[in-house]
Amino acid sequence: MVAVWTLRIAALVSIATTIAIIVTLLRESAGFFAEVSVWDFLTGKTWTPMFRDKSFGVLPLVMGTILVAAIAGIVALSVGLASAIYLSEYAPDRARRIIKPVLEVLAGIPTVVYGFFALTFVSPILQDIFPDMIVFSALSAGLVMGIMIMPMVSTLSEDAMVAVPRSLRDAAYALGATRFEVATKVVVPAALGGIIASFVLALSRAIGETMIVTVAAGATPNLTFNPLEAIQAMTAYIVQVSLGETPQGTIEFKTIFAVGLLLFMITLAMNAFGRWVVYKFSEKYE
Repeated sequence: MVAVWTLRIAALVSIATTIAIIVTLLRESAGFFAEVSVWDFLTGKTWTPMFRDKSFGVLPLVMGTILVAAIAGIVALSVGLASAIYLSEYAPDRARRIIKPVLEVLAGIPTVVYGFFALTFVSPILQDIFPDMIVFSALSAGLVMGIMIMPMVSTLSEDAMVAVPRSLRDAAYALGATRFEVATKVVVPAALGGIIASFVLALSRAIGETMIVTVAAGATPNLTFNPLEAIQAMTAYIVQVSLGETPQGTIEFKTIFAVGLLLFMITLAMNAFGRWVVYKFSEKYE
């Protein structure tokens, strides 16, 4: 009975914490939107809340976040899915027991370390390739962020592939399919629900990442599609304004909560989409 109540209280604490976060975001954001219209906030192309000539168009921050997350998603999906296929269909047991923990170690490296790795190692290499690129760029941050979230895609996708029944593989081999054809045309489609869910989860992690974009992507709210330019993500802006130099209660301070609320809504939508994908494409085998 004590264990049941302990678990129940733990669950209630989690729910209460979530509700408190939402209430805080809504309360503080209400003060911001009392002075700035929601339409101007969502559609404006200039973000200069700390300047004398203030503008509160959040699109540059949203675009910077999406640009870095898109680059990270391309890296994570390609490398992570290839790793998952190898571990599931090609690697012997001994290699799997070595490679999989090594991949998972990447997820345990502090993100600030990834940020300085992007700034001091990846950016100079990219500058040699693209001489016009400055040290801060969306490309550098996105590539390293893709490496960071790649173990999430690899591990979850590999688990989904391993769950595919052996009988499907044997049937494909009996029809003359090669190992590559079995992996790409039988196993991957059968595990598609888990693969897409892992990708959506990894992208949600990328959108909410803070330190990599703060260190390596720059602090320039730039509405651009060029990955070689410096940008500022929503999380990086929140860090910038939360350093203690902005007086509480001002419109500048309230932008933290407005941007945080938008970031919360984006990640919530992505997680809901991920759950729908799992429900829609999940396969149940007897």
